[in-house]
Amino acid sequence: MINKAKGIYLFLIFLLFSESLLSQGIPDYKEAPDPHPDRNAKWDQAAKGLHASLANPLLKFSKGAIPLIQTEETWNAQGWKGERVFTQIILWSADSIEKIECKFSDFKSASSKILPGTIAKARFVRNVLTDEFGGGCDKRKPEDFQVSLVSDVLDNINYISVSPQTSRPLWLTIDIPSAAKPGIYNATLRLLIKSKVYKEFNIVMEVIDQQLPVAADWKFYLDMWQNPYAVSRYHQVKPWSKEHWRLLKPLMLMLANAGQKTITTTINKRPWGTQTEDPYESMVTWVKKIDGTWAYDYSIFDKWVNFMIGLGIKKQINCYSMVPWGNEFYYFDEKKNKEIKVEALPGSAAYIKLLTPFLKSFKNHLVKKGWNKIALLAMDERQPEQMKAMLDLVNKIAPEFGISLADDHKSYKLYPDQLKDLSISFGNTIEEADLNYRKKNKMISTFYVSCQHAFPNIHTFSSPSEAVFLPWYAMAVNLDGFLYWAYNNWVTNPLVDSRFRTWPAGDTYVVYPDARSSIRFEMLRDGIEDAEKIRILRKKFISENQTDKLRMLNDLVASFNVKDRPAQLDEMVQSAKEKLNNLSK
Repeated sequence: MINKAKGIYLFLIFLLFSESLLSQGIPDYKEAPDPHPDRNAKWDQAAKGLHASLANPLLKFSKGAIPLIQTEETWNAQGWKGERVFTQIILWSADSIEKIECKFSDFKSASSKILPGTIAKARFVRNVLTDEFGGGCDKRKPEDFQVSLVSDVLDNINYISVSPQTSRPLWLTIDIPSAAKPGIYNATLRLLIKSKVYKEFNIVMEVIDQQLPVAADWKFYLDMWQNPYAVSRYHQVKPWSKEHWRLLKPLMLMLANAGQKTITTTINKRPWGTQTEDPYESMVTWVKKIDGTWAYDYSIFDKWVNFMIGLGIKKQINCYSMVPWGNEFYYFDEKKNKEIKVEALPGSAAYIKLLTPFLKSFKNHLVKKGWNKIALLAMDERQPEQMKAMLDLVNKIAPEFGISLADDHKSYKLYPDQLKDLSISFGNTIEEADLNYRKKNKMISTFYVSCQHAFPNIHTFSSPSEAVFLPWYAMAVNLDGFLYWAYNNWVTNPLVDSRFRTWPAGDTYVVYPDARSSIRFEMLRDGIEDAEKIRILRKKFISENQTDKLRMLNDLVASFNVKDRPAQLDEMVQSAKEKLNNLSK
């Protein structure tokens, strides 16, 4: 029989292999030209050939500038068993350099323990156009905001060429196997040009004798809303076709591997109106029969939920929305042989007449599928009076339904027992007595950021350290996790230009087509790993009565309970991560 540690190790290798296998053969593309090239860069004084150095992963580099850093050739990494660690290499050249690639050796310890080189991965960082925060949520004209080129896309290509007088980051990650033996491991990263070794970097990795669970078992509550319709539009494939499912799998697997807990579903068309490039269609087809009765087709809903559960995302199903933006509902009328759009305000006679048969049908369907205990009726920033009218109907027809709400009206006190999943806007608070009540009754309490938050955020122009900050903040204010409205609400050409007609650049998505990750997403995932480590260490220190260590840990976490951007955020994040590892030894 395979023991538990070995089983976890094999599962992790399977996930990594799956991500790698599914991302092969992706098409290359051209980046946008730099709108503001560095005119002061003295490339004519740079030595010929390729230059390369390890660099702080919290730094961002300008494509047209010569990096002002001290050359480093040894990466000293440390992490728990099951943790992902990372850094970056910055490449630059005054000349054109073709076909640059990387090869990792195996990782070997002094006691002859070996970890395969396949646990490490190198991805070339690509650039996208971005803008600035400006007025936050205002509508935007490109000419009104400063545009720049910023590194963010982590491309899965095997090799790349460096254009003359440019810099190019290279993102390195190591997924430490759960079954790894603690100790110091040494490896070599070889930088190749046209298949010939050009330079070597040393990797010294310390595996700390602490265990991080697999992502599916993380307690941190991550809720990033998915939009499968953006995938079909961008790739020009028919929604829910075989090719659509093939493209969705590696993209959603990345989300599962970050500890995602919820499945985003739509029970009617356009719950958020047409605010995004790709409006959400309904996963449930509503049909008003000729005789006036109703029929509901749940086939797409069922396929999507089963698909996501199969990837390991199975804690919660959020169903949008009983209170859509604009109060608009859609159905097909057989008698009129066309789609009907009706505006039905919660509490109105039209609303009650329209939603009553659906609620009865939906409740029965969820019971039949065995999902009734994990499915919530979900709303986004709806006004208290509309929420109350909706809840009056739900409590009459299907009181067993729980509610999920992103609440920017501070109205959670009005319905304390219905809100099984509550997310508050960053800067707001849940009163201590209410938060304790929620925890006692196993209700989820998280926070979210949006276009209104200059800090913290994960826009394409945001500092990478802000993404790490988010989970630390959740731990500091005793919340369960983090909600973000847009995992993949892609703009027209997301690989080239992250700007949108409304909201700061990058607000609508954090990953890219063909399952390309981003620096923002990887840093957020890293912060979530930190949150898991904090949870595990707290439990350990309490059980072992290590009061000094517990106090040090709690003081460290409490330092992240801030609403304004710290003056030295990068240093704060880096120091906190080092202290966390030191406490775990």
